[in-house]
Amino acid sequence: MITYEFLQQYWWFLISLLGGLLVFLLFVQGGNALIFLAGKTEEERQLLVNSTGRKWELTFTTLVTFGGAFFASFPLFYSTSFGGAYWVWIAILITFVFQAVSYEFQSKAGNILGKNAFRIFLMLNGLLAPLLIGTAVGTFFTGSPFVVNKNAVADLGAPVISRWVGEWGGLEAVGVPFNLCFGHMVMFLAIVLGALYAINNIAHPTLSGRLRKSLLRSFVLFLVALVLVLVQLLTMEGFAVDEAGVVTLEAGKYLNNFLQMPVVLVMFLLGAVLLVAGVVLTLLKPNFNKGIWLAGPGTVLAVIPLFLIAGYNGTSYYPSVADLQSSLTLSNSCSSEFTLRTMAIVSLILPFVVAYIAYFWHKMNNRPLTSEELNENESY
Repeated sequence: MITYEFLQQYWWFLISLLGGLLVFLLFVQGGNALIFLAGKTEEERQLLVNSTGRKWELTFTTLVTFGGAFFASFPLFYSTSFGGAYWVWIAILITFVFQAVSYEFQSKAGNILGKNAFRIFLMLNGLLAPLLIGTAVGTFFTGSPFVVNKNAVADLGAPVISRWVGEWGGLEAVGVPFNLCFGHMVMFLAIVLGALYAINNIAHPTLSGRLRKSLLRSFVLFLVALVLVLVQLLTMEGFAVDEAGVVTLEAGKYLNNFLQMPVVLVMFLLGAVLLVAGVVLTLLKPNFNKGIWLAGPGTVLAVIPLFLIAGYNGTSYYPSVADLQSSLTLSNSCSSEFTLRTMAIVSLILPFVVAYIAYFWHKMNNRPLTSEELNENESY
């Protein structure tokens, strides 16, 4: 029989899966970050823009789906984070507005700013969006300043359940070293994936050589950030939840979660191996351009466990540093059993949606971009 607890676990897994897919699809942002770093001529920059321009809607759609799934399954998180840490989420959305406007208008007649102005907006999106998203996710482990009082719903004058007590609207997160390391890790990972995707998607020997150099630099920086994150994550105190729902600090909680959930640990290690293999093979073999198809699934497999150890095994996935007992858990922040059960039925169509995306991805990428196509087809 499907229990309420199972539905909570099921929906947290779907949130984790969407998080993993979102990080993978941030290769679009990573490719945008390389427009001026790897593209040195107008032709090369146009190829990079056209390459990412084919896929940018997938990233934005996944981000919206991620937020929508959180709202539907864990509405108290949505109201607490989106209502309190609004400056962080507004900043993220602004960077995606930069992206949409840039793709739409950089080649339009009457563009008085010039193409490069909009490409700068794309580059800012490529750097800031992954950085801010990663910093926000880092608070799943370090906590945020909020207070939850469910009894306030009966207050007709101010029926506000959650209240943010920080003064910076979520920007407090950038003052925590772990969050910044996490944000930089996601940013450099996005650039790594962007370089791998462009190498696979663009047939231009000169640009490919520059992309491989950018790949090496960004991969080294990613590894540094990854080590810093893992050292802190595996040694820091975590927010444990007992059967009565009482939240306490536990030494080495996230390390314990990995050890107590070996399947999750194996998934993380397998993802890391695939990611590294995709990069190393691309760097060592000049003609190898399939690295994205190893690193992409590896990214998804590695990111999912980070979400799982944040919410599974009696862990508060959104801890409060203002009031420990206000911390959000899978059980105290989820939707009703009826809502979760109904949405679980709807979620069964997800494999068909993924198959649909994969089919049209293949159709759009059935041949690599070349310089000749810039004259034959409409460019961004």
